[in-house]
Amino acid sequence: MKRDYSIALEQRGNNNLMPFPIHRQRRLRKRPGILRMVRETALSVDDLIAPFFVCEGQEQAVEITSMPGVSRFSIDRLVDQVKQCRSLGIPGIILFGIPDKKNAEGTEAYNPDGIVQRAIKEIKSAVPEMVVITDVCICEYTDHGHCGLISGGEILNDPTVKLLAEIAWTHAESGADIVAPSDMMDGRVQAIRERLDDSGHEDTIIMAYSSKYASRFYGPFRDAAVSIPQFGDRCSYQMDPGNSDEAIREVVQDIEEGADIVMVKPALAYLDIIRRVRDEINAPLAAYNVSGEYSMVHAASQQGWIDGPRVMMEILLSIKRAGAQMILTYAAMEAARVLNGE
Repeated sequence: MKRDYSIALEQRGNNNLMPFPIHRQRRLRKRPGILRMVRETALSVDDLIAPFFVCEGQEQAVEITSMPGVSRFSIDRLVDQVKQCRSLGIPGIILFGIPDKKNAEGTEAYNPDGIVQRAIKEIKSAVPEMVVITDVCICEYTDHGHCGLISGGEILNDPTVKLLAEIAWTHAESGADIVAPSDMMDGRVQAIRERLDDSGHEDTIIMAYSSKYASRFYGPFRDAAVSIPQFGDRCSYQMDPGNSDEAIREVVQDIEEGADIVMVKPALAYLDIIRRVRDEINAPLAAYNVSGEYSMVHAASQQGWIDGPRVMMEILLSIKRAGAQMILTYAAMEAARVLNGE
């Protein structure tokens, strides 16, 4: 159904503009209070999810050179960060584990006493109301840097899926509220859902990285997680940046397999995909404001070329305006302070 304004404009013929001076669009822009009253999209602290890198050791807070303001934290220091998030009103965090030891099979990813598993327990003990999301993938745990098991230079789908289900189970056993498979293997959501349900974790939520593109915006993350692929690239399992219809197929498949929340990643360069998923799919939608997007803003801000905090808030607002209900961003704590008037 067309809106009344559209019908009225059609009836006016070719003149599609409301006549001046009867209509002065600037009337609604004259005062801050009026701007707030008519604003169509508003960003909230409730929209934010803060990512964290957790590493072994004690009293560790090692800044990541390519991501200014972001660090790898040992569990004790991470708990302090999560407490700060909670005090700012941020409802959720997502954890990425950086183990001391890596191998071709990524065995530390599903170690019941692994770095993420222990971090979940400590966080839920100290800040039980915080929603804890965990990244379910093996790229941070493998010495080859790929998101799946390999054989003869090929990324194996089905054996990797079984492994991902075990990883998700160990996270749920440790107390994770949401598990988030980011690998882009076919069938992994169904396998995870079945493993969780069979083990009594039917209430554990799955946030699927459903439309994850083979993007060049992930560079700083791979630096932070020490997960740069040692051969080839990830184009055989992550999506082609030129595709849009495929994103919808991936989202639909993940929902049919049991995903509760779907995600588009990256966010800024794929706002059209976020909008399309929002328009066509009736499911909770997250978007990931990824490391490269974050780092570019900080690099330009450090050079004095842009107003970093305001550009950051404008970007996050654009992601919300495109249709995301949840935004994973390394700027979550900065943004929360701005939104809280600090």
